[in-house]
Amino acid sequence: MHQFFPDFANAGTKKEASILLHEITFPDYKGEVLARGFKQIVSELRAKRFDSWAWYSLANKADELMVSQQQTTELLAIEYLKERWKQVGVVPYRHQLQTARRVIFEMQGQAILADEVGLGKTIEAGLILKEYLLRGLAKKVLILTPASLLWQWYHELYEKFGISAGIQRSEWDWAYSDILIASLDTAKREPHASQITGIPYDLIIIDEAHKLKNSSTQSYRFVNSIQKKYCLMLTATPIQNDLKELYNLIGLIKPGQLGSYRSFKDRFIKDKRTPKNPQELKGLLSQVMVRNRRDEGTIQFTDRKVHPIVVSLTPREQELYNKVTQFVKERSRQTGLQNILPLITLQREVCSTFLATALTLEKMMLNMEPDLLTQVADLLKALADVKQNSKCDALERLVSELDDKIIIFTEFKASQEYIRYRLEKAGYSTLAFDGTLSRGKKQWIRHMFQKEAQILVSTESGGEGLNFQFCNQVVNFDLPWNPMRLEQRIGRVHRLGQSRDVHIFNLLTKDTIEEHIMYLLHQKINMFETIIGELDAILLHLNLGKSFESEIMKIFLAYEEQEKIKERLDRFGDHFLKGQAEVKTSTWELF
Repeated sequence: MHQFFPDFANAGTKKEASILLHEITFPDYKGEVLARGFKQIVSELRAKRFDSWAWYSLANKADELMVSQQQTTELLAIEYLKERWKQVGVVPYRHQLQTARRVIFEMQGQAILADEVGLGKTIEAGLILKEYLLRGLAKKVLILTPASLLWQWYHELYEKFGISAGIQRSEWDWAYSDILIASLDTAKREPHASQITGIPYDLIIIDEAHKLKNSSTQSYRFVNSIQKKYCLMLTATPIQNDLKELYNLIGLIKPGQLGSYRSFKDRFIKDKRTPKNPQELKGLLSQVMVRNRRDEGTIQFTDRKVHPIVVSLTPREQELYNKVTQFVKERSRQTGLQNILPLITLQREVCSTFLATALTLEKMMLNMEPDLLTQVADLLKALADVKQNSKCDALERLVSELDDKIIIFTEFKASQEYIRYRLEKAGYSTLAFDGTLSRGKKQWIRHMFQKEAQILVSTESGGEGLNFQFCNQVVNFDLPWNPMRLEQRIGRVHRLGQSRDVHIFNLLTKDTIEEHIMYLLHQKINMFETIIGELDAILLHLNLGKSFESEIMKIFLAYEEQEKIKERLDRFGDHFLKGQAEVKTSTWELF
């Protein structure tokens, strides 16, 4: 370091070194030497990982000067990527370009990208990464993401930004890959973690960063120990349950920004979800966080066109549905609500296919009291005797009327196999997408669906990870009871890059619990027509993340009369809407 800046050899304290950095003026040094000098300073500071605020500030100042020596504050990547974007059909939105400029030129590459769902946080992160690569400010890059998103990141970076990244497969990749995409769950474990923390990274990008909200977890401690010059964290929900989570996230990218936790709590927390001095806190957050929202006119999404298709069961099917429902209600009274999950599954399956219902009943028999086995055996025989499936009949008629590509969603593997059997028998070629596929096989299925096949039959795993903007027709063969899972399904096609209106066909069986679910999600909380950007935050705010289905089931089990069930679902829907209003007027107003 001293060969570039001899005065640093005589700087007796860190404070003096900091003053020297402030006093450096560009005309006194040749540009090339200056650039190498700053890189050397930053490298040494980062390698030693100084914990004191003085050294942290010194490194920060060096980073600022490195960026400021560039001749322009315009994004070089825009011109560089112009032809590529034209070929792949990418049109960057204004809010994405503004975010990239803010992060690079105002935030010195330390930022939480907290846009609402579907506004393109991955595009923003890729643009920032490309800019740093073009400016020579980043070479060693680590991208940490859930395992299900590894290939999506790989393809996004290559197709849209011309960035060739590696996907981590062995412990040797950490040292030898300059740009590496890896699963956070893998990276935090040995022998990987100790290798990673020994490498000085120019930039790390963390997707689904809300998983780091708890500072006592292994994931948090691991990320905090990584040497990093620039850091981007992507999450649509920087606050989920507690303002402390927000404090923890910001501590990973800019320690000291919010002071100590004790001072932060005294100054800014009224209760764990309600801030004090919100305007002051909002000002501090704006220095490290960018949140773009749909209602600010950022993007005009295409419309959602909802087509409910009511299916009337045959008398034999209706009789069997009633028998299974009666069994579920009797069983719930015997076992109590602590074992409600298998019963919820059974009640959902009987609205899907009798095959799925039968397989679940067989599994339940393994732990069932002997006096119930005869009753279940009779139910299984009755299920096997029904040869018709009115819902699949309706599906075949629907498919015959639709052109172009179709994604058919079901929650159950057995229903997926039955749907494919029926459609293949009717002369259609189908592809299957489910959680048993490897990451590479999922990519191959997606490619085949885009290029050749018309119909993809997917279980719930198709509702996460991969995007299908080239398709605009979604069939919900059975409805998930949780609105978040339903939104994830639709969000695979109704997102950035979708140029057509999205048509959603909901098959629902008349005189069953599906009618009530459709009423709640469609008419009461308007799930289909609008994207609720903070849906997951609302569910968490109401403590309904995993219990949404249980709450519905409790209502269904408690009452026999249809009107009474509808009345209680009305109240439940009002509770949900109230939670939505509370979320929008409390902590989210900080952004």
